[in-house]
Amino acid sequence: MNTFEGGDGRHLEMTNGGTTAFVDVLMLAVSALAHRPWDFRFAGLLTLQDQNVMGRGMVGFGLAELDWGETPQERAEAKDFLLRVLDLALSRHRWEELTYEPPRVEGYLRTYRAMVEEFDPATARAGTGVLPGPQEAAVASCVRHRVLDALPFWQACVFCTAGV
Repeated sequence: MNTFEGGDGRHLEMTNGGTTAFVDVLMLAVSALAHRPWDFRFAGLLTLQDQNVMGRGMVGFGLAELDWGETPQERAEAKDFLLRVLDLALSRHRWEELTYEPPRVEGYLRTYRAMVEEFDPATARAGTGVLPGPQEAAVASCVRHRVLDALPFWQACVFCTAGV
């Protein structure tokens, strides 16, 4: 099982197929909204959830493991970005471009959004290294799929590695 943890012991466990759909729709949304350095670092983290590269059942991260920023304003901006990404994904942004219908992903997104909403970034354990550093941020774009890709980790986006 792939597990994405929130605060206070809450977590979202998904099957491999569910995780693929979750990451796919988040990549479509994060690619549309990213504009600050933290946003591109979070996009880099999402690319590392690609099971075609990392292995089935081997992905996930906890909200408390992320570096949300040094100041209350930075943490608030990062949390706001993630909530906007989830809201855009929930609006089915570009889902018509998927080669499959993600039947359970809306429920996963709603559960994860509630976890993010309740999470206090000030309680995060900074320095865990889960969030890629600025030099590892996903700033390159896959021309074919119009999403941020996994450079500098590998030269493909989550759709390219799936053979789409």
